[in-house]
Amino acid sequence: MNVPDIEITEGYIPGSIGRVAELHGKYYARHWGFNSFFEAKVASELAEFIRRYDCNRDGFWTASVDGVIEGSIALDGIHAESQGAHMRWFIVSESRQGEGIGSRLIETALDFCHSRGYKRVFLWSFEGLGAACHLYTRHGFKVVEQHLGTTWGTEVNEQVYELKLG
Repeated sequence: MNVPDIEITEGYIPGSIGRVAELHGKYYARHWGFNSFFEAKVASELAEFIRRYDCNRDGFWTASVDGVIEGSIALDGIHAESQGAHMRWFIVSESRQGEGIGSRLIETALDFCHSRGYKRVFLWSFEGLGAACHLYTRHGFKVVEQHLGTTWGTEVNEQVYELKLG
C-alpha cells in the first residue's frame, strides 16, 4: 500500500467547515440515505463549535493530503469536567479510507485528552458503521448505551461509545 504524506492541522483553516460537512453529507447520503437535514446539522453544529472554539479545552484537526482535506475529528471540551469530552465529526473520505488517516486522527484527539487531563471521552455513532466502530474499539472505546433514534434525521440504532482515561 502506498501511504500518503498526511498533514494533520490543528484548529480552523479556511474551508474546513464546508469540506467536513461535504464529506459527511456525501458519505452518509450514499451509504445510509441521509438527506439535507443531516448535512445541515453537521454544518451548523460544526460552525457553532468553531465560533466558540477554545484551544485550551477544545480540539479540531483536519487531515490533508496534497492540500485537500481528507478527514477530520474534533473534541468538544465545554462539558469535559462534568460529562467528559465529546468526540465529534470524525470522518475520512472514502477515497482515503484504509490508509491510516482515521487512526492518526483518533490518536491525535486522544493525546489531546491526555494532555488536558480529561477523565472520559464519549461519542455518538450508530450500528452498522463497521470501519469507524472497529477503530473506536481498537482504541479502547466501549458501547455503553444504544437505542433506536432519529438524531441524524433517519431512524438508526444509535450508540454511545465511551473511553475512560487514567
